[in-house]
Amino acid sequence: MSDETPKIPYWYLWTDEHGVSHQKRCVLTDFEMKAMGPGAAPQWQGSKTHGGMAVMVTIQPVGWVGEWHENPRPQWIIPLSGRWFVESMDGTRVEMGPGEISFGEDQNTRKLDGRTGHRSGTIGDEPAVLMVVQFDAPPTIGQPCRFA
Repeated sequence: MSDETPKIPYWYLWTDEHGVSHQKRCVLTDFEMKAMGPGAAPQWQGSKTHGGMAVMVTIQPVGWVGEWHENPRPQWIIPLSGRWFVESMDGTRVEMGPGEISFGEDQNTRKLDGRTGHRSGTIGDEPAVLMVVQFDAPPTIGQPCRFA
């Protein structure tokens, strides 16, 4: 087992102070080596949230496109199978598959050239199966990579 603290990359979809969405590559680094419970072997753990949240699995059919919209709540999105894309208002398009992580926090964007928030959709010839973890907490604005 490595003693080096893990570094887990993720994409962060965020809104700047002008109401424009962007995407930034960030890294989770706040991990601690500890056991999940008595008698369990220690493993790297990182606690990123506290409080209320909802967990769901969503399946985007082949060819599905969600035109310009905001995430309903701040949320982690973890692809389980298939591939999908997210395009932010600044024109950045990120494609992701299993093992890649995105945090969507593009609430409070303003309409710009017919765009607000982001658009997303499936890529390829299989559905995109996504696990979504939505927070009850309000979004942050102008603060990309708020998770370490």
